[in-house]
Amino acid sequence: MQVAYFVNQYPKVSHTFIRREIHALERQGIAVQRIALRGWDTDVVDAADRAERERTQYVLQQGLRGLLAAVLRTALGRPAGLMRALRWAVQLSRHNERGLVYHLIYVAEACRVVEWAEAAGARHLHAHFGTNSAEVALLARLLGGPSYSFTVHGPEEFDKPQGIHLREKIAHSSFVVAISSFCRSQLYRWALPAQWDKIEVVRCGVESAFHDGADPAPNASRQLLCIGRLSEQKGHLLLIEAAQLLAMDGLDFTLVLAGDGELRAELETEIERRDLVGLVRITGWVDSAEVRRLLLASRALVVSSFAEGLPVVVMEAMALSRPVVGTHIAAIPELVEEGHSGWLCPAGDAQALAAAMRRALETDAAQLARMGAQAREAVLALHDVDREAQRLGELFRTRHTGAAA
Repeated sequence: MQVAYFVNQYPKVSHTFIRREIHALERQGIAVQRIALRGWDTDVVDAADRAERERTQYVLQQGLRGLLAAVLRTALGRPAGLMRALRWAVQLSRHNERGLVYHLIYVAEACRVVEWAEAAGARHLHAHFGTNSAEVALLARLLGGPSYSFTVHGPEEFDKPQGIHLREKIAHSSFVVAISSFCRSQLYRWALPAQWDKIEVVRCGVESAFHDGADPAPNASRQLLCIGRLSEQKGHLLLIEAAQLLAMDGLDFTLVLAGDGELRAELETEIERRDLVGLVRITGWVDSAEVRRLLLASRALVVSSFAEGLPVVVMEAMALSRPVVGTHIAAIPELVEEGHSGWLCPAGDAQALAAAMRRALETDAAQLARMGAQAREAVLALHDVDREAQRLGELFRTRHTGAAA
């Protein structure tokens, strides 16, 4: 079976889970065509991502001229479908933070996607994220293109479900993937009850190559590690405040922030202002091999987020037998269990976060080893990438409905 994958930007350093899913599907015998809007000129640090970039077709690479040519061919070849998509673009622009012009551009992008998918023989189109990529997939379907599905991760989709017309996207799809039970429950809020049976839980997975051969022994270092984009929703400013509380109590520790993003300058200022230089450092973006090395060199992973889906780094840490300090939000408690595979605390509470980090630092070696083993067992039971890809592949085979009339 040939399936087309459509993503806003691919490859991307924070979207390694998409690459892993594609590779796992290909191991199942499903041919995957990669289509993205952008990403051909983006620096990527991982060699595997560079290889993916060479295999990806980019809708916007040829600029406006390429899009207009695709629209003209569509107007000549399927005028009724183009009119249908244009009418829907007007409807989808209502209540959306982006104006009508953007949605008309999405129609043009859909024209190009349909051409490429049909040329490759793709019988189904799968989008990651329920935002603009899912809209392009919907418009492609309305043009007369292949059936579509999409994966919802959160939290962005749940911040503005009416604005992005999540209900309409679900209604026109063959099925929708939720990455967790929590995610499914949020989709139930916005889907019509008659559509609930379309929503399936398929979890993000961790490759065995990432965790095989790792020493399961707990790391006795005093290093705590936070991995993720330096953005508002990740709670890094609160994490730095929690680190200051621990430092004021005289605890021996270091905190590494692995990642980059729009808050980096502000975070560096806060680290200096709170006299944490030498205790807290920022690495910038790191590749998968460095993520693995940093996790194995750390005592525990810390997730201070205010909003999440389910961070892949939580799965990676647990697969490497590293327990997790996490906020009690979204799907994190589905995987991290207090006192067994990690320590949970309320989001938005620096004192509570500091207390959870303290518990991680004060846990003795024997208990740390037990928690690491329990963490690994839990994640491998739920998040094996090949098993989840097999479930997704079965949905592709049984739920797609062919090209629209």
